[in-house]
Amino acid sequence: MAEVVMENFITNTNSVFGLGHVTNIMKFHKTYFETFLGLQEFIIYGEGPLPIQYRHYIAIMASGRHKCTYLINFHKKQFLEHDGDPNWLNGLSHVPRKLRNLYEINKILAHRPWLITKEDIKKVVKGPNSWSMSDLAHAVILLVHFHSLCSFVFACNLNDEIPRAPKVANYRRTSKTCFQDCTDEKLSDDEGLEPIMERMKKLSEVLPASEQERIQRFELLQSQLCDSDTSADNSLEPTLKPFVEDSGYSYLDCSRRQYAQQSLFILQEFSWDHHGFSLINRLFNDIGLLLDKKFKTAYNMTYYTMGGRHDIDTTRFRRAIWNYIYCIYGMRNDDYDYEEVTQLLTNPLRVFVKTAACYPERLNIIPSENALKHFELSEKIHINLMIMEARMQSELLFALRAIMNYML
Repeated sequence: MAEVVMENFITNTNSVFGLGHVTNIMKFHKTYFETFLGLQEFIIYGEGPLPIQYRHYIAIMASGRHKCTYLINFHKKQFLEHDGDPNWLNGLSHVPRKLRNLYEINKILAHRPWLITKEDIKKVVKGPNSWSMSDLAHAVILLVHFHSLCSFVFACNLNDEIPRAPKVANYRRTSKTCFQDCTDEKLSDDEGLEPIMERMKKLSEVLPASEQERIQRFELLQSQLCDSDTSADNSLEPTLKPFVEDSGYSYLDCSRRQYAQQSLFILQEFSWDHHGFSLINRLFNDIGLLLDKKFKTAYNMTYYTMGGRHDIDTTRFRRAIWNYIYCIYGMRNDDYDYEEVTQLLTNPLRVFVKTAACYPERLNIIPSENALKHFELSEKIHINLMIMEARMQSELLFALRAIMNYML
């Protein structure tokens, strides 16, 4: 009976949220999908401090940073259907000053979240047109939710689709184009995923690295990030221009971060479980419970399969993706051995993960087809969900640390 109720709930979501292809693809993982919808429904349509027009406009602002017309078009429509002022859609100069003041935080969190400080928080919660702390908490969750959802949309090659409900079979036919080809592949086509499975077994047998070795391996992995950048396209379509300022502002590789050491984020000093969860719960209506369930579902979800092989413990592979995204944003987990990222994520896969997390709008112009070629379709979607959730959690932790520093 419970399965029937859940199936009806999922079947009807397209009429509620209208995300079409996105929700149909997420249905491959129903347990996760339920947690995603629970959070999305609450932050957009549930009880909270922000007017619903603000919520949709913040979604537009956030999606604009990654040129995600798929999400922008949907939320423009929703904004108008919920009595939003059509004049606001003419651009940021037409919105209330309070909303306009949020744009700098939007820009920083989308591209360089390690730069956000208590001074950025102070600018929006002090003076005229200020945000209350609960207002700001709601807005920050909306921003990081839609930044990360942009990553999922582009990683699944959906940005050019019309937001309506397709047949899942249509996605199956186009799935080969969703993960474009990447050069410098370590594994040959014949090898498939077998070497990764073997390395996972070997890693479980080695002695734990010392703390100093783990730090050195983190620093080495960060230094390798500097070589995977691609040239940026700062041009904007006419439909995007009203919602995007400073389109050249984007993620910076570690080689160009003179402030890398000063901005280093050590998870043992400020983590989701011990700090972020309780802080966001205090600020906004127990939202931490919904966020925590979604993060944990994406982090722990497994079917013990890999590339069609069954009874495979994929824990180390999944942890490698999550901790690699932490590393990309300058977040160090002192309990993790980053040698596992080097061993388990091929160069093409690392390029794909980094691009999807940091500048997903470039996925349609760089060659990366081989990055996920040996994975089953549901596994590819699973990887994209982990990228989305690890990115969202990373952004949120930077924002919450700045909020906490402001409140001290």
